Amino acid sequence: MKKIINKPENVVGEMLRGLEKAHSDLVRVVPGTQAVVRADAPVKGKVAIITGGGSGHEPAHGGFVGRGMLDAALAGAVFCSPPLDDGIAALEACDGGAGALFIVKNYTGDILLFDMLADEAADRGIPTKRVLVVDDVAVDNREGTTGRRGVAGTVFVHKIAGAMADKGGSLDEVHRAAQKVVYNVRTMGMATSPCLVPGRDKPNFQLAEDEMEVGIGIHGEPGVRRATLTTARELVHQMMDRIVPDLPFAGGEEVAVMVNGMGATPLMELYVIFNEVEQYLVSKGINPVRNYVGEYMTSLEMAGFSITLLRLDDELKQLLDHPCETPGLVVK
Repeated sequence: MKKIINKPENVVGEMLRGLEKAHSDLVRVVPGTQAVVRADAPVKGKVAIITGGGSGHEPAHGGFVGRGMLDAALAGAVFCSPPLDDGIAALEACDGGAGALFIVKNYTGDILLFDMLADEAADRGIPTKRVLVVDDVAVDNREGTTGRRGVAGTVFVHKIAGAMADKGGSLDEVHRAAQKVVYNVRTMGMATSPCLVPGRDKPNFQLAEDEMEVGIGIHGEPGVRRATLTTARELVHQMMDRIVPDLPFAGGEEVAVMVNGMGATPLMELYVIFNEVEQYLVSKGINPVRNYVGEYMTSLEMAGFSITLLRLDDELKQLLDHPCETPGLVVK
């Protein structure tokens, strides 16, 4: 497969330099690291929101650093956890004296990293708390996993926690709001083609022209089920029949909807998907009151999408609507 890069081993560093130069008013990269922090970090008296993971999910995670959202994002190699030294550098760069919240997706390497970072923070007298995102309904009891993965619903955790911190919330208050999102968010994804990691000559899986993978992860993992490609309506119904009963979401409730492209799906198709999602929800008496269609948590050039539902109350709606300005998301 073709890649528009220089050398595979330089792709993450060159990407971050491009991000920094394109959005120098919002972000900077800590010298000698792959840690993206707010351009105005540290913000005195504010809880720092720090996340991270492997690269290849852009705009997550560095694209959500900025006012009203993340204070720092650690960028590992493609689909690999970041190094601890970068985490320490980000922690020190963002420490405003009010502690830090770590938002961690449920992947073993990321969990170990942030556990070690919490120990380093304690040594420095910086209080921390952690939330673990487990929104992927596809892998609940799948053998060989450590439980549900953290996928696109993580972006809602970033937004809500960032808003609460921006409003001056304490570390306990920010943690409570983030955890509230974790309890109320569910996601499932599918793919019609795999991704290819730079430097590798073949993808993790292959599909025939009429096949799809349902229940994919965000690291090029195949889905939990391979099936014949069907219509958008039938596919959305299959996925929503798994997502909605899982919480469960109930008639009369309000939700935020995210239809997230995996990196190579045209916006035309994402809106076709959203149209079907909206009709499904309305048929169940569930009210989609905040809608997000686009690329938020990708998997390189994988074709496909994920659907995320977040159950809302007045507090979560207000926090979703709180202003933010980042390279990947702006709310005014």
